[in-house]
Amino acid sequence: MSQKQLRSKAKTVGLGLDLAPGDRHYRAYVGPPKDYDLVSAMVFNLLTSIGLRQHHRVLDIGCGSLRVGRLLIPYLNPGNYVGVEPNKWLINDGIENEIGRDLVKIKKPSFSSRTSMKEYRKPLKIDYAIAQSIFSHCGKDLIRGWQSQVSFHLKDDGALVATFLVDDKDYSESGWVYPGCVNFRPETMVELASEFDLDFEVLDWAHPRQTWALFSKKNFDKSLIVGGPIAWSRVVEKAVAG
Repeated sequence: MSQKQLRSKAKTVGLGLDLAPGDRHYRAYVGPPKDYDLVSAMVFNLLTSIGLRQHHRVLDIGCGSLRVGRLLIPYLNPGNYVGVEPNKWLINDGIENEIGRDLVKIKKPSFSSRTSMKEYRKPLKIDYAIAQSIFSHCGKDLIRGWQSQVSFHLKDDGALVATFLVDDKDYSESGWVYPGCVNFRPETMVELASEFDLDFEVLDWAHPRQTWALFSKKNFDKSLIVGGPIAWSRVVEKAVAG
């Protein structure tokens, strides 16, 4: 194998099941390696159970090694996946180990390896945004920054699904905390959401460690998340009803 081929190979391979969260392995760096598949299914099933379809456009904040992207990219129509991840090596390893270059050519996802979305001057017209285990590592300053940017890029009927760690007091520092975590009161999340004209509500959707919440624009269709538990059967019933 040539030096060029060696350099092009993914930095980390295998499932990394013996590693700790935060270790420099594409699956371990983003969380417990044993939960990599669990988190993928959890997020994909949540999104499809609250209305996601293939024609929608999705923003994956902190997309990492494409833990969720490996399911979303094949599912969505070409050009409909946008991933933001400052650690470019994670994206590269995710492509090499999880989806392959051919799928990138076919589905045309776009990626940004910056720490914000300031490069996108015009609204991306996003239907659904994801921030799985992002706010659990952010001070209020970063949460405000992301909510401001997401609100700008969401359609008038779009929504952000995000997780956070619930406590009776708020984390008081600013900036990014990793691999440690931070906690916030739900009331604080309500206040932060309202600053950007977003509705907030806790979702009844299981997570192994955190709490799911919805930050939605005023015109977002909540029919699949109110009046009963979130369930795939409700999606099918709605589709059949027309």
